[in-house]
Amino acid sequence: MAYDKLFTEFPEVTTEQWETAIEKDLKGADYNKKLIWKTIEGFDVKPYYRAVDLKGLEYLQNNPNEKPFVRGYEDKGNDWEIRMNIDTDDIHAQNQIALECLERGVNSVGFNAKNIQSEEDFKILLNGIYPDYIRINFLKSSNFLNLLQLFVSYCKNNNIDTKKVKGSLNFDSYFFALKHGKFWGSNKENMDEAAQIMKYAIENLPQFKTITINGNIFSNAGGNISQELGFSLAIANEYLYNMTERGIKAEDCVERMMFSFATGSNYFMEIAKIRAARLLWTNVAEQYSKDDKAARIFIHTEDTKYNKTVFDAYVNMLRTTTETMSAVVGGANSIAVMPFDIAFKPSDEFSRRIAINQQILLKEESYLDKIVDPSAGSYYIETLTNNIAQKAWELFKEVEQQGGYEQAIRNNVVQQKIKDTEALRAKDVARRKTVIVGTNQYPNITEKEVSIENVGCDGCHDKGEKEFDTLTFKRAAEPFEALRIAVIHSEKKPKVFNLLYGNLAMRNARQGFSTNFFGVAGYDIISKPTDDIAKGCEDALKENPDILVLCSSDEEYPEFVKNALLILKGKVKHIIVAGNPEDAIKAEFNAMGVTDYINVRTNALDSLTKYNNALI
Repeated sequence: MAYDKLFTEFPEVTTEQWETAIEKDLKGADYNKKLIWKTIEGFDVKPYYRAVDLKGLEYLQNNPNEKPFVRGYEDKGNDWEIRMNIDTDDIHAQNQIALECLERGVNSVGFNAKNIQSEEDFKILLNGIYPDYIRINFLKSSNFLNLLQLFVSYCKNNNIDTKKVKGSLNFDSYFFALKHGKFWGSNKENMDEAAQIMKYAIENLPQFKTITINGNIFSNAGGNISQELGFSLAIANEYLYNMTERGIKAEDCVERMMFSFATGSNYFMEIAKIRAARLLWTNVAEQYSKDDKAARIFIHTEDTKYNKTVFDAYVNMLRTTTETMSAVVGGANSIAVMPFDIAFKPSDEFSRRIAINQQILLKEESYLDKIVDPSAGSYYIETLTNNIAQKAWELFKEVEQQGGYEQAIRNNVVQQKIKDTEALRAKDVARRKTVIVGTNQYPNITEKEVSIENVGCDGCHDKGEKEFDTLTFKRAAEPFEALRIAVIHSEKKPKVFNLLYGNLAMRNARQGFSTNFFGVAGYDIISKPTDDIAKGCEDALKENPDILVLCSSDEEYPEFVKNALLILKGKVKHIIVAGNPEDAIKAEFNAMGVTDYINVRTNALDSLTKYNNALI
């Protein structure tokens, strides 16, 4: 073929040749420190991948809609359902919001059914909505069996063909347990109820999902991708075992189960997670049934709440866009985009419209629904898929060795692993190794006030007696937001004066660093260059700053600090050098009156907390 002739003109480059070129470009720098990314999931990511990295991955020979289904369950197109979750428990309001969303392109709606007690309530909730065309999902209910019975009665009394009705129940006893530290009754009673609901659905709503595996809770609690996947597999396996023990066929059970994952902003890893989920579930399902139906799972995704912010909230739109693209490329069956303002207030018409339009653009204008598994064959993504699958499988086996998922949470194994991971992630956020744009880096310093109606993830837990630990749902940005909110509400806002001297490039770079650093907490910041140290200090003192930051180059700091401190010492309480001098030089500066240093290694959260405590 012509292609063969074309590529013969390009000689093959070996991995050794690539490595030699890289080592040369590094000029002696440590390869592992500079180019190897150590993921929080526990494996290394190289700077490049080649065909040789995919050797041994047997599933690469399979087409879409072929076991082990890494490439999905469809061989034509990649269509997905556009879903909107409505959290208010007001039935009339939910109906109006649902109709608004359906007009804009939504074809799946999540309702808070907490207050649904009768068929009359269903008439209000579903007025103008056709369950045989729109997927109906019930997010909350005190009695899911009774809810489902009322729903079936409503459908039959309104001549709706229940065989065509699609939807889901958010029944998940393990989600309840990890949120409240105990089961509702006993887990055996929960499993009996789950089986009863499932059998009722098999007879009356054959296309309805009755169990949701809420893997999203692990992401929302700060867990990593392998933990979300590994624990989700363990939960699903627990349900499948219990349902088959109660007389339900494995394939019938899986058809009525739904995985709900949270997608974060780690774009390629999230794509790989969804692909790995199908691979691993095939391994689990084959232990129960050889029927392909048992290996086909329905995957719903929602944006993670862990990385959403109150300040510079429009950045949340960028986050949810890449997160949604990950879900689409990974092959999710259903996607709900989180309105950008949901972290601090109930969504409104504008934020819901934007959330819907993000999916509409990806489907109707970018045509991402036309391509099956667009990431297939990517050396990088295929390797990530395999690495995530291996780590998740190890975790799944560890849970099984504990005696199953219920025993693992009773032993607090699951909770402790998530808490340990969240602590590592929180540390990276505090040190700004992990960047949250608009919050711990690159703040919008003109943003003086925000309207906060509710802050946090998923509300509060029971204060009663617990049988085991709960998961804590807190957004990564909350500690930094608390600092800035405290400043906004304080009577006196701290003032920072950046005094710039010497080398233009270095002083401007360090002035930018200082402005960014203290802008995170919402301090008032003044910056002024000077060629005359004495005059510059006098100008600074006229502003009566709480903090004075000296910005210059390392070479010019000795002169700058010495002359500036002769004037400033005793007149400004907090005198900071922007940079990280050697210890001996720091000792000299400290003796002159420098009180602190800020640089890329500074724990920004600890430092700003200290200044908040001192100044407000």
